Amino acid sequence: MTNPFGRRKFLLYGSATLGASLLLKACGGGTEPTTEPTAEPTESPTTGTAPTGEPIKVGLLHSLSGTMAISETTVVEAAELAIEEINAAGGVLGRPIEAIKEDGASDWPTFAEKAAKLIDQDKVPVVFGCWTSASRKAVLPVFEAKNHMLWYPVQYEGQECSKNIFYTGAAPNQQIEPAVDWLLENKGNKFFLVGSDYVFPRTANTIIKEQLKAKGGETLGEDYLPLGNTEVTPIITKIREALPDGGVIFNTLNGDSNVAFFKQIQAAGLTPDKYPVMSVSVAEEEVRQIGKEYLLGQFASWNYFQSVDTPANQKFVAAFKAKYGEDRVTNDPMEAAYISVYLWKAAVEAAGDVGETPEGLEKVRAAAIGKTFDAPEGMVTMQPNHHISKTVRIGEVNDEGQFTIVWSSDGPVDPIPWNQFVPETKGFTCDWTRTDVENPGKFKAS
Repeated sequence: MTNPFGRRKFLLYGSATLGASLLLKACGGGTEPTTEPTAEPTESPTTGTAPTGEPIKVGLLHSLSGTMAISETTVVEAAELAIEEINAAGGVLGRPIEAIKEDGASDWPTFAEKAAKLIDQDKVPVVFGCWTSASRKAVLPVFEAKNHMLWYPVQYEGQECSKNIFYTGAAPNQQIEPAVDWLLENKGNKFFLVGSDYVFPRTANTIIKEQLKAKGGETLGEDYLPLGNTEVTPIITKIREALPDGGVIFNTLNGDSNVAFFKQIQAAGLTPDKYPVMSVSVAEEEVRQIGKEYLLGQFASWNYFQSVDTPANQKFVAAFKAKYGEDRVTNDPMEAAYISVYLWKAAVEAAGDVGETPEGLEKVRAAAIGKTFDAPEGMVTMQPNHHISKTVRIGEVNDEGQFTIVWSSDGPVDPIPWNQFVPETKGFTCDWTRTDVENPGKFKAS
């Protein structure tokens, strides 16, 4: 469907030090120029010569069971679609891709164990995986200790920039911060923050509170649920007490908790006209599973919606539905997982090496920077901070169970991993091409 874009702005959110130029291509703070693409934009192929070489084993590490399975199983499907398309078009360096799936089971120690197994036993040169920041933080020491490579497809809280991870979801300035700005301008300045009790929601809410403080908003309440917990009645009571005349609810709940939350706020009479909810972990698949009738008129901030009207997205949606069923939907983390595989492929082909040796892996890592892809969401570019430039969009749930896009940036927004609202990280940046600083992952911008 065609998207009715509202007022369009191109903002680089969250940094008071970015300077006047909105078109600076920079790493983590606007201080370094973007690496120019080293190849023409990659496009998803259709058909080609069948690959005949030895299969390239890649790891897919997501929760196929437990509370996060509601979201993560579809991310695996999107990655498998990309792998199928690439194999149909000739593979990578003439070799087919073979996916090895592991179930993190919504359990963070299990994620770490499975990551080590994929690297040490299966000898994969790359892993595509994780959803929650808790799972990513659990596997991060594994990938860093083994100097390996993870492609992470989900928006997150930032405050991290690892040499061993490529982040294809949004940094806070590409999702959370623009959502707060839009809410302040369109829905009010009194906020209640609700989230799951782990690193992403707590860090995201720290950023939101600092942003509201800087921009004249108020945080009138904040509460958390253990991941998977569905006892939302006490939170709804607190929201009513904190916002008796209505106000904004900023939602960072994940997993099954969202089902109970949206059903019960509707039953309690907290309707979108007085209590608009902005979610950053609820997308089309969650709307489908929760029930569109419980989310009608509520909002979400992402970089991709199924309703994005581009030729690349029409092709992506058609291919996904053809493979998995016409009733299925696509969403942002799925799209980010899909483009991760294509960006990795482009890096491998530029390096001329799959990365099955330590030296080869370094070649792939270096080659990934600057790679572009004509993604379903629009053109994306891998920046030297291992995050990608992305267009920001805000959508409202409509009666088709899709999102009507009500706001969009004018183009891709560059990622800022180290948050510029939080005093402890203000002024810091990241650039893995820099050899003149002690720690390219976090240093003061000059």
